[in-house]
Amino acid sequence: MTESKQENSRQTKTNTPVQVKVSELPAYCPTEKMDLTSSHPRVYISLEDDKQGSCPYCGTQFELVEG
Repeated sequence: MTESKQENSRQTKTNTPVQVKVSELPAYCPTEKMDLTSSHPRVYISLEDDKQGSCPYCGTQFELVEG
């Protein structure tokens, strides 16, 4: 996994989606940069159909971007 995989995800929960490039798939939560207090079982977020998705545990939003 790349360092920039989900670089804007140092959050517990915000309205700003985590941007994931096609080359960085699969998207998952919690990301490597989330605080340990946000920890929950790792889940993979499907972005193929709608290009958007959210974590069923914490609600973090993800979006697929070009790149």
